[in-house]
Amino acid sequence: MRIIAHVDMDAFYASVEARHNPALRDKPVVVGAHPKDGRGRGVVEAASYAARRYGIRAAMPISRAWKLAQAAIAKGQEPVVFVHGNRRLYVEMSERVMAILAAAGDAFEEASIDEAYLDLSSLGAFDAAAERARALKREIMEHEGLTCSVGLGPNKLVAKIASDFEKPDGLTIVTEDEVQAFLDPMTIRVIPGIGPKTEAELNGRGIRTVRDLRGLEAAQLSEWFGRWGEDLHAKARGLSDSIVSNEWEPKSVGEQETFEVNTLDAAFILERARALASEVFARLQRQGFRACRTVTITVRFAHFRTLTRAHTSREDVASAQALYASAAQLFAPFFDARENPRGTKIRLIGVRAEKLQR
Repeated sequence: MRIIAHVDMDAFYASVEARHNPALRDKPVVVGAHPKDGRGRGVVEAASYAARRYGIRAAMPISRAWKLAQAAIAKGQEPVVFVHGNRRLYVEMSERVMAILAAAGDAFEEASIDEAYLDLSSLGAFDAAAERARALKREIMEHEGLTCSVGLGPNKLVAKIASDFEKPDGLTIVTEDEVQAFLDPMTIRVIPGIGPKTEAELNGRGIRTVRDLRGLEAAQLSEWFGRWGEDLHAKARGLSDSIVSNEWEPKSVGEQETFEVNTLDAAFILERARALASEVFARLQRQGFRACRTVTITVRFAHFRTLTRAHTSREDVASAQALYASAAQLFAPFFDARENPRGTKIRLIGVRAEKLQR
């Protein structure tokens, strides 16, 4: 019997901010760019559950979040607290949480900064796995002051969907016999890989629930979506043979920044590029790498045209300074006619390390 747990930290960035500033506890908190009274740039990185009740969601433009916050105030609701993110703090907290989880299962897989899978099959029963999950939830709360939601299922797919079923601080158990009854009433968006575009396409064909999706033949889905159609056919039945493993390695590490004001000030842009390079190299090292071979930059102009440029070195790029130096060479043509003949101001830059070296 396979028993897989998916552990998902609740509103992680916002919860970490409240953990380190108790005045934010239970408040509507939005982590992201400065809203600038509705004129801010960038997006929402995270929203507490109190802020989500106002309709604020991650990846929403910060200007939209500001408008929703003002609408809430007009209704007499509590004001939103906007907080600039502190990624270094979130990484440190994540590492401590992951250390707790890594020791608790037969196998462990860190899926992202705030979620992980555990293989608990050796416990032999879902009741025992549920007790292990409750113990982990208590330990994370006692040591780190954070809540998480856990899904238990016969595979990673079902466990992940289950962890989102009851939030925050939830525990949802779906045994093998219960999988279809659990999935069938849900909207197709719960299936990993189905985004807004695919959802709209399927809705247009009258497919709205997992039950509807399950009613389609594999050949029909393959005709519509190619090889991915076969994958959808399996997922609608709650089937997945993906193992819990931390052998997967990230292919790249990157950071980007949206400027408060569009600019073509080379000194300012290179100063921010240096800061990004420093953070990228620090993250690279925390993940167990010592260098990279390829440096990629991103430039988004004021009119939103976005370009990337990359350089692969024969030598290892083995320091933050070397990473910055390579990035600076790639940025240089954007300050003159070589890449920017009209002198268009720049809105966003990014720095990414690729071909990572252990």
